[in-house]
Amino acid sequence: MSNSSSRKVALVTGASRGIGAATAQRLARDGFHVVLHYGSGEAEAKAVKADIERAGGSASLVQADLSARDGADRLLAGLTEPHIDVLVNNAGVAPFVSIFDMDVDTYDQLSNVNMRAVFFVTQKVLTRMREGGRIINLSSIVARTAFPDIPAYSATKGFVDVLTLQLAATLGPRRITVNAVAPGVIETRLTTGLLENGGADAVQGMQALSGIATPDRVANVIAFLAGPDGSWTTGQVLDVSGGTKL
Repeated sequence: MSNSSSRKVALVTGASRGIGAATAQRLARDGFHVVLHYGSGEAEAKAVKADIERAGGSASLVQADLSARDGADRLLAGLTEPHIDVLVNNAGVAPFVSIFDMDVDTYDQLSNVNMRAVFFVTQKVLTRMREGGRIINLSSIVARTAFPDIPAYSATKGFVDVLTLQLAATLGPRRITVNAVAPGVIETRLTTGLLENGGADAVQGMQALSGIATPDRVANVIAFLAGPDGSWTTGQVLDVSGGTKL
């Protein structure tokens, strides 16, 4: 069924939890067959797939370690779908480490996943992307505003923003749109420690809108960019931060 040439297919990297899982579930509700990529969270990815199928959607799984040099090649080799209509480059790591404490191994993993993998996964998937496809990259509010002690992570998201702009111009002749979404603090496993002990109040103090966003807030914007209403938007970074540090 997933091999049908008439079915729209979305590939979401890092889809086993958080924003990736919420995005996969939303795109499935919108009628996409969703390919759920995961690195090490096999059980979680299978649970997301089961949730999608229980709701009447369609999904499949592909595993690849995107921190590896051949990660993008392995991902492409694992795809059984002959074409991809939407690519969501969501997979990422976020070691919140200052310039004083960063070590080379941590830096290499960060750059390999957040920059190299985004570039080469996109390169490989473009060989299967049809005209009029969509590429949506996960950026972050930290690419445009300073947050103390996370310079390396922030710089990787600056890379994503620049890559988004450049690819939008390159792929326009194929009617492929390329955009990014830039969340602020989202309630996920990654931010659990950040939001404890008064952290949630501090975050809300930086936002124009009250509350802590859940992953579906970001997934909804991704769905807009992936859907028919997003067809005339390209080269943009859409802020999904609740108005952080306006």
